[in-house]
Amino acid sequence: MSTKTRWLIVFASVPVIAFTLIGGYLGRVSAGENTYRDLRIFEDVVSLISNNYVEEVDLDEVMHGALRGLAEGLDSDSAYLLQEDVSRLESGQALPEANVGLTVTRRYYTQVVATRDGSPAAEAGILPGDFVRAIDGEPTRFMSAVEADRRLHGQPGSTVTVSLIRGRTQVPYDITLERNSTANLTVTGRLRGGTSDIGIVRIPSFHDDVATQLSEVITSLTDQGASRFVIDVRNTATGSYSNAIDTARLFVADGTLVILQEQGGNQTPLQASQTGTTTEAPVALLVNYGSSGPAELFVAALSDRERAKTIGQRTAGRVGLQKLIPLPDGTGLWLSYARYLTASEEPIHLYGIQPNIPVPVETPELGEPIPTDDPVLERAVEEMQVQATVRVTQLAVNYA
Repeated sequence: MSTKTRWLIVFASVPVIAFTLIGGYLGRVSAGENTYRDLRIFEDVVSLISNNYVEEVDLDEVMHGALRGLAEGLDSDSAYLLQEDVSRLESGQALPEANVGLTVTRRYYTQVVATRDGSPAAEAGILPGDFVRAIDGEPTRFMSAVEADRRLHGQPGSTVTVSLIRGRTQVPYDITLERNSTANLTVTGRLRGGTSDIGIVRIPSFHDDVATQLSEVITSLTDQGASRFVIDVRNTATGSYSNAIDTARLFVADGTLVILQEQGGNQTPLQASQTGTTTEAPVALLVNYGSSGPAELFVAALSDRERAKTIGQRTAGRVGLQKLIPLPDGTGLWLSYARYLTASEEPIHLYGIQPNIPVPVETPELGEPIPTDDPVLERAVEEMQVQATVRVTQLAVNYA
């Protein structure tokens, strides 16, 4: 083995050993024999690359690529972070206030999870599932979701160009968006036209006041005659898990809502409130791939307890908790250390929630207008009406 190869392996192995030890701590990697076997394989691969690759090996590129691959093998939210992002996270420095309204993750490239209501991204027709191939010309192939999110933020009035891929499109579609700091997170509600007993409620984010706002909206709609509710959490991907749990308590009076599972298998059940619910009326939840994070927790709490039916498409499967583990060279690992389960101990993270009633939705080509019809909402209204008919029939039988 050449001197060059030996030094390459020494330097390359340090962060990999660190990652392996961390992985063992997190329960992701087996210690002992398996650890040393994997390191021997890694050493062989580095040696083969060094001695056989057609060009001079760039140590930094090799290691960054290896660490990216190790992190990406865990889940879409775990990542190997650059020094700039590690420094910002360690200092607690907030990103610039203005953004384009995108929540992103990473699946080979940066991928759109959701667009915020009324945001530049939503107005431009960007949809959940779209891939962002480049941000201001910088390819996202080796970009963490943390870095992509940083690049999408900026000063109010500044612009950013995203290159999008949708479906089987081969040529990226460029859209230039102007950043703003406007975010309407208010819970809204209305009576369904022509059927005054169905209340349609929209939750755009699980922010700090969401439970209070939702309770007020439901009370107001109930006073107007609503006896059934369709709650829309499509493209809802922001807020906190604790706020989602508080919101679920408005509908479930007792028992376990969801379970927090930490490294090592330790489980903490999160319980419903004993102070009573806002409503016992029938509920349908509208979901899609943009229903992510806190929204999924809310949906899981209601659907698993059979408090609500879910209608639409499968949710994102992003209910993990991440933490930063700095590495000696200033880079770091952003790793999922806990995840939420349903009350019946079914995993949500990586799997998502499959709706009770799947409804396919047409996806337009990039650049084409978004259809104005809403088959998911229409299907939910139909389900509410069927439930009402069944309930009336049952009451009639009981009193006969």
